[in-house]
Amino acid sequence: MGKILIVYYSKDGNTRKMAEYVMQGAKQVPGHDIRLLSVNEASIDDIVWCDGVALGSPTYLGTVAAEMKKFWEDCTPVWMKVDGKLGCSFSSQGGWGGGAELTCQALNIIMMNFGFLVFGITDYVAHQYTAHYGAMQAGEPRLEKEKDACMRLGRRLAEWVAVYVEGRGDQHPLNGHYQRHPDKKTMPIKH
Repeated sequence: MGKILIVYYSKDGNTRKMAEYVMQGAKQVPGHDIRLLSVNEASIDDIVWCDGVALGSPTYLGTVAAEMKKFWEDCTPVWMKVDGKLGCSFSSQGGWGGGAELTCQALNIIMMNFGFLVFGITDYVAHQYTAHYGAMQAGEPRLEKEKDACMRLGRRLAEWVAVYVEGRGDQHPLNGHYQRHPDKKTMPIKH
């Protein structure tokens, strides 16, 4: 059974709501143990436990919240012991253009420093709406495409854990389980 961890920091509740949608997406791939924790609840043992992690932080001053950065600074005892785990990111921001892409990239860099294999998503969940660097949101996710971006991120994390940790090649996203672009017909490519 693959182990998925979703860790977030949320001051106003928007990033927490994104985390809940990420979890819903991860649950679309059966057979995983999933933990959803705030940085105040998560521990270094959770990082060691998981096979894949989705990190979420609001964007403050164009980067990661101090609480999330501090959490990872406190995880340095497992540095070099968690190589090869999978990781992705999501961020809320006060308005479009507020720096959420930078925050997702910063979260990915934090994970890369620990040896995590980070990924983005090539899929479009709606016309001109994607999560290439991670799921991003201005304020609370309300529209379906905003929720779908978070759910696709969680689903992709669960798919990669299924494929690379459990050897379940049938869960590879190229096997055509769902439409990956709203304006194009998806053709499955079997792996």
